[in-house]
Amino acid sequence: METYTPQEIVTELDKYIIGQNDAKKSVAVALRNRYRRSRLPKEQQEEISPKNIIMIGPTGVGKTEIARRLAKLVQAPFVKVEATKFTEVGYVGRDVESMIRDLLEAAIRMVNDIKMQEVEGQAEKLAEERLLDILAPMPKKKSPMANPFEMFFNNGNQPANQNHNVSDADIQAVKDKREILKQKLRRQELEEDYIDVEVEDSNAMNDMLASMGMDDSNGNFGDMMGNFMPKKTKKRKVTVEQARKILAQQEAEKLVDFDDVKQEAIALAENHGIIFLDEIDKIAGKGSHGPDVSREGVQRDILPIVEGSVVKTKYGNIRTDHILFIAAGAFHVAKPTDLIPELQGRFPVRVYLENLRREDLERILREPDNSLLKQYAQLLKTEDVELIFTDDAIASLAKIACDLNEQTENLGARRLHTIMEKLLADIMFAASDYAGEQFVVDEAYVNEQLRDMIVDRDLSNFIL
Repeated sequence: METYTPQEIVTELDKYIIGQNDAKKSVAVALRNRYRRSRLPKEQQEEISPKNIIMIGPTGVGKTEIARRLAKLVQAPFVKVEATKFTEVGYVGRDVESMIRDLLEAAIRMVNDIKMQEVEGQAEKLAEERLLDILAPMPKKKSPMANPFEMFFNNGNQPANQNHNVSDADIQAVKDKREILKQKLRRQELEEDYIDVEVEDSNAMNDMLASMGMDDSNGNFGDMMGNFMPKKTKKRKVTVEQARKILAQQEAEKLVDFDDVKQEAIALAENHGIIFLDEIDKIAGKGSHGPDVSREGVQRDILPIVEGSVVKTKYGNIRTDHILFIAAGAFHVAKPTDLIPELQGRFPVRVYLENLRREDLERILREPDNSLLKQYAQLLKTEDVELIFTDDAIASLAKIACDLNEQTENLGARRLHTIMEKLLADIMFAASDYAGEQFVVDEAYVNEQLRDMIVDRDLSNFIL
């Protein structure tokens, strides 16, 4: 787990998110407090609860991106949950625990990937040996003493892989052949040759359950049955290059102890997991009639998870006491105070995110490492087209986005995505015709392409 100072966290977030300094500082401090807590004695650690955060601001201002980038920065398991999902038809209270199970699944994948990388070198060597076994299998001498069980199950027939007449010279010849093939494999001279490999038939269990009229959508029953039943395999004809990857994956899975993965993943999720509860304003509301009952009921179901409880999963029990919860909502209609008091108290840090101004939108187009302008330039570069935006074009795009946000629905930075798609529709369609050329987008081109959007208010409202 990476450790950063709050200043370093904010600096890293600045590479992708423009403005919203208060929100960045809040999440940076919350994350640093986790590190501080980990350095305390065990008995003191248990007394310190995470300082959960509630972000308040309109759509498209960076709430989700801040949480997502934060988790990615420190390599923490992360899940995003729409709070409104728990108000859907068929909802039952225990469904709120699904967010914890999803978090643990994310942690399992993270830990397993790390473990797989650790054994990658060893797995590749073992995969090479299996490739040699396929290309040049070693002959086996028949044992002079017959196994009585073998004779029974084979009705006294000679096993296919054993031969009475195999000599030491034959074995040496195969060894020499394998050595030649090994050198060819390492020089990647056989990559395009086709061979048959055994792979696990993942559909076999599902097909069996389906034939029995059973559903295994959550995978629990299938996993349980897999512990008692041998895994079915099937042959696939693939290239040596593909086979190398398949076999290396299989060998890595054998080398990794999944029990260790589960235990480490549970500890990782418990102490470093981040859950982003989006649209929490949609479940804010009090009352005794209609949908208000459902919304308040959802809040009360979420409350014990945020407070700290034990959730049962197929990998074992997981405590939620020290999971960091970041809630977010626009709160256009409802107010944070409309949440039940108990839930409000579990989100002590309240951050207000600002509306994006014209200057912010212009910076969003220019500065982030993954800015839209850079993305489109890289896409067209694959077609040997150099895409250049002039300063007046960027300023014009920001102004159009800002005006539309003010005049219609405020979509924040998401407005830029729709504008850019419309602006570059023609060039993206005919990019192959401009191969080897430079395409300059200036203010005149912006005004020409977005003319209808600027002039026709009804049309812009419909399109965007």
